[in-house]
Amino acid sequence: MNIKVSSIALAVGLLAGPCWAQSSVTLYGLVDMGFVHESGGVNGASVNKLTSGISAGSRLGFRGLEDLGGGLSAIFTLEMGINADTGSIGQGGLGFGRQSFVGLQGDFGSVLLGRQYTPVAFIQTETDPFYTGLAGDSANLISPGGAGGNNRMDNTVRYTYTATNGLTADIVYGFGEVANNNSAKRQYGGAVGYVSGPVYVKLGYHNVNDANGVPGKVTYLGAMYDFGVAKAHFNYVVNKGDSVFGIVNPDSRDVLLGVSVPYGVGRFMASYIRKEDRTSANLSANQIALGYTYYLSKRTSFYTSIARIHNNALPGAATGFYRVGNATEQGSGSRAFNVGIRHTF
Repeated sequence: MNIKVSSIALAVGLLAGPCWAQSSVTLYGLVDMGFVHESGGVNGASVNKLTSGISAGSRLGFRGLEDLGGGLSAIFTLEMGINADTGSIGQGGLGFGRQSFVGLQGDFGSVLLGRQYTPVAFIQTETDPFYTGLAGDSANLISPGGAGGNNRMDNTVRYTYTATNGLTADIVYGFGEVANNNSAKRQYGGAVGYVSGPVYVKLGYHNVNDANGVPGKVTYLGAMYDFGVAKAHFNYVVNKGDSVFGIVNPDSRDVLLGVSVPYGVGRFMASYIRKEDRTSANLSANQIALGYTYYLSKRTSFYTSIARIHNNALPGAATGFYRVGNATEQGSGSRAFNVGIRHTF
């Protein structure tokens, strides 16, 4: 359960100054752990392991809001990734590597500053039947959140707006902060869409420059329609130099077709992904995946999934051999099975 701390308690505990407006801080988190079997690696290699973050990355976070009056609020989020199987910090050891931002929100929308997800990352997660987790993670074949292969961006200014009629907008700019070269490592992008009732449609774009200012670009169309008995999922992605776990594809078209079906206190998931390499190397790949989540309560669930990728490239190839991973790992081979438990608080 989320724990909320009043501004008065914080002031006493931290010897802070007087409180001028009503505010709160919420402590929240997620612990995800399970068993993974991977196979189809180099020379037929396989591995069994206990892994943290199969369906979603384990995390600990703090979220705050201060009511400034007149419909204006100050907000912040600090969220760290945790490798629960070892107790270490995720995202390469960054203290708050998942998210760290502060900003203002009101009737005009929100303006946020800091480390944040790309607009394309939100589209990908929201329209993937597996929510970019489990063995069926769409990020196994589609760039995880944007060109450059990273679904987060540093030094970012973001503006978002959601209208009452369902129209949405999301614009970001990330400073590269390279001396004497304002284009190096610079990122920018955005998304527009319509989300209302059973309909979800968003179109996003993201551009990432490397250290030399050479861009990688991805255009992402994500759509869903909830029929009640089942939800249909669709992605169409045009990439020019995006990266999937370090595998750069100069030119590809990626398509996802998926379905999710509620059943009792559970949910079935299935998807098919086609990555069509349009270069002369023809390093295309297909992924098919199945999964199921059983909800023990609102905060605790069991899950299982299985997926297989058919690669044109051979195992061990320098590029183009895609692997079945999960929410936090690339994986080691073309097949994977996982089962585990997830608890939020």
